[in-house]
Amino acid sequence: MKKIIFFLFLVFITCNLLAQDLTQGLWYNEKKSAKVQFYQQGDKLFGKIVWLKDPLLNGKPKVDKTNPDAALAAKPLLGLVFMKGFSKTEKNIWEQGTIYDPENGKTYQCKLTIISPTQLDVRGFIGFSIMGRTSHFTKAD
Repeated sequence: MKKIIFFLFLVFITCNLLAQDLTQGLWYNEKKSAKVQFYQQGDKLFGKIVWLKDPLLNGKPKVDKTNPDAALAAKPLLGLVFMKGFSKTEKNIWEQGTIYDPENGKTYQCKLTIISPTQLDVRGFIGFSIMGRTSHFTKAD
């Protein structure tokens, strides 16, 4: 009986950890070159760059130089909202959002999956999720 109660307790704790709120704390991107902060507006989730390992280029803040919109290409990367409009579709999954890649200036459909309290899978794709790439974000704090 004690083993069953202990097992149920572990299942409960694990489920609660996996249901973590993305808006709590910061996340490193896969390269650990940036930290991302998630926040909600209404029922939508967004993510912005709040820290860069190398924020300067030639003594000036790095800008979004690959952005196809000339007006946005001069804006700093620090503070850039690059993940937009995610809806929570399951306990640990946010979908129907987009992710902008400042390295190539392209925007992709995106899905976020909380794998554990310290790992977030970020899948960018065009059309179908199977045709894409997954980055593994890790908890920064």
